[in-house]
Amino acid sequence: MRLLRRLFTPACMFAALLCAATAAHAEKLTLMAGGTSKIVYLPLVLASQLGYFKDEGLEFEILSQPAGVDTATELLAGAIQGAVGFYDHTIDLQSRGKEVEALVVFNKSAGLVELVSKKSASGLRTMADAKGATLGVTGLGSSTYFLTRYLAARAGLSPKDYAVLPVGSDDSFIAAMEQGRIDAGMVEEPSASHLLATGRAKVLVDMRSVEGTTSALGGAYAGSCFYAERTWVNTHRDQAQKLARALVRALAYMASHSAEDVTAKLPPDFYGRDKALYISALKAAIPTFTVDGRMPDGAPAAVLNVLTHVNSTLDPRHIDLSRTYTNEFVDRVKPGSK
Repeated sequence: MRLLRRLFTPACMFAALLCAATAAHAEKLTLMAGGTSKIVYLPLVLASQLGYFKDEGLEFEILSQPAGVDTATELLAGAIQGAVGFYDHTIDLQSRGKEVEALVVFNKSAGLVELVSKKSASGLRTMADAKGATLGVTGLGSSTYFLTRYLAARAGLSPKDYAVLPVGSDDSFIAAMEQGRIDAGMVEEPSASHLLATGRAKVLVDMRSVEGTTSALGGAYAGSCFYAERTWVNTHRDQAQKLARALVRALAYMASHSAEDVTAKLPPDFYGRDKALYISALKAAIPTFTVDGRMPDGAPAAVLNVLTHVNSTLDPRHIDLSRTYTNEFVDRVKPGSK
């Protein structure tokens, strides 16, 4: 197994220290997340750290990109077999004739927060005040882009009323806000807590909890998940089942252990110098994760509603939500299975 984090500082590249023996003749799988250090994608890294992929006899490597849209692109290009990103990509891709499906749903909240910089906070108190502002997203076509557009539309703004700037995530997002290149922006944990702790940002719209997501988006939601192309799933059902089992085990571990216990299993560069801050953010996030990897009831329709509001070319009548996810593999995972 190899775990790589692309586009981070050299100190964060801990892959070489995480090599492990794998089963002979196993087919190597390449998985990718839109930022492995983001808490919303933690089950992927945790499954690796706890040896759950190894238990399944899987030979694999994990790669990282700063935005989920980059991960989806790599999946369609055939460079990776599985992607960890937001569920909305499965719907967006189907609208463009590409068939992918979520096999394991990680998060039942959006897991995102719209922050406003300290410099802009006095004049930007709600999304309705964002007229003339520059709003940061991880990438164009990313989940942060979709949800930024949706929140602005709900506040009565048109896309012409504000500018959207792709700034990546983690350190690059923090730098963009600190340097004043964006007035506000949408980001995940732990980056959000770092900005809030330093006083450089304030919360504008908080979707890090299930309640906050419901309030902002009007209903149930599915955030991060593991997804793959349907053709790959149909021809690699054994591997798909093994991946699902390992990821559901990671979700069960998170549900049954404290944030301190989970953090202890992670590489030190995930939480950096402020371990207490990371643990605090993780403690708040753990209740938003599913326990069994199943799609929350009503969530696909809610995500489709968001996308149809921000993409005029997406016709909901042409979307078959039943083909964007499946509970088949997670339903086969027995509680406490190893």
